[in-house]
Amino acid sequence: MSAFVTLIALSGALRRAPAAVGTCLVSFTAFWLAQRAAHVSMIDLMVYRAEGAAVRAGGDLYALRATAAHLPATYPPFAALLFTALTLPDPVTLRVLATAGNLALLVVFVRLSLKLVGHARVESVWWVAAVAVWCEPVWTTVRYGQVNLLLAALVLWDLSRRPAGRYGRWAGAGLGLAAAVKLTPALFPVFLLATGAAARLRGEDGGPWLRPARGAAAAFAGATLLAAAVLPYDSWRFWTDTVFRADRAGHAEGTANQALRGVLARLLHTPDPGALWAAAAAVVAALGLTVAVTAELRGSRPWAVCACAVTALLISPVSWTHHWVWCVPLVLLLWTHAHRAAALGTALVFCSYAPWWVPHGAGRPELHQTGGPLTVSVLYGGAGALFLVLARTSLPRSRPRSEARQAVTKE
Repeated sequence: MSAFVTLIALSGALRRAPAAVGTCLVSFTAFWLAQRAAHVSMIDLMVYRAEGAAVRAGGDLYALRATAAHLPATYPPFAALLFTALTLPDPVTLRVLATAGNLALLVVFVRLSLKLVGHARVESVWWVAAVAVWCEPVWTTVRYGQVNLLLAALVLWDLSRRPAGRYGRWAGAGLGLAAAVKLTPALFPVFLLATGAAARLRGEDGGPWLRPARGAAAAFAGATLLAAAVLPYDSWRFWTDTVFRADRAGHAEGTANQALRGVLARLLHTPDPGALWAAAAAVVAALGLTVAVTAELRGSRPWAVCACAVTALLISPVSWTHHWVWCVPLVLLLWTHAHRAAALGTALVFCSYAPWWVPHGAGRPELHQTGGPLTVSVLYGGAGALFLVLARTSLPRSRPRSEARQAVTKE
């Protein structure tokens, strides 16, 4: 009888899938037309292309100023090596390919996010992607031609597989490569390392977390050493100087900066929160990692991964609004774990485009924000902080050690 019910459910899913796929394609088409109507420049994609051209020409990568906005290179040298491929097509073709690629990556990211939160219905991928494409972080990622969806998909490729037990030989590779392209994802291997150490302190096997942490470190080191071999001068300059210059990415107080540093800059009306930000970031890092590690040890990997992602975004010197594509798994996690009001509120925040409602840009008006505009300008960071609080209060009670050992043995 149960097999018959399962068969009926599967046939129903297949019938619904064409409608979901069709709706997603219509939504993506409307999105593409809306981007064209908005005359998006994909300015960051053009910076990436200029970085690739500088590598091919043997130029000084970190002296580069690209596009009419004179934007500098800010990513590690390994990213610039990858960007050499962007110099092959002409700019018009590149923009088309980047848009199509980001839309495909959104589907992959949604699929991995649903897998992370334990929702396996195939048609849900298309329904969620059809809506998620319109949230501000995704819109802006595609608008700028950014790499956020690629990096997030690499992270989830590693972390949505299994919470414990034996990993394949590529365990941690996605995390390491993501961190070699952009440093923010480097917090995920730290989270795995901390979890493995905490498990050992509890008398449990820390291998299920230490193995992928070592894999991530190896992938990061391999990519970084490859870049150093090909670009020795640029690598030396980046790792000894450029990496410490957070101001190269833009003004800290910019309303698009939803990291803790940006929030403090606007709150204190200063372009550099300095030591106060460093201290606050250290506290948030410790608290956020504690939540992530606790969730992981209690068998709640979805909460652990999302808590780590939010922590990384908050403590980074700059987390532009398009970096917050992690709002997709956050909303899915809250919805599937019976926090419907919180899920709807979070979705509303990230679909509101709120950071762009307030004065910003020329003249640096963000340094003078007060009242309503100041509140609106911190909504993403505030939503992230509230998520960490909710995550801490929503964790299951700790599993007995014997049960944890059995779970590892089964894997």
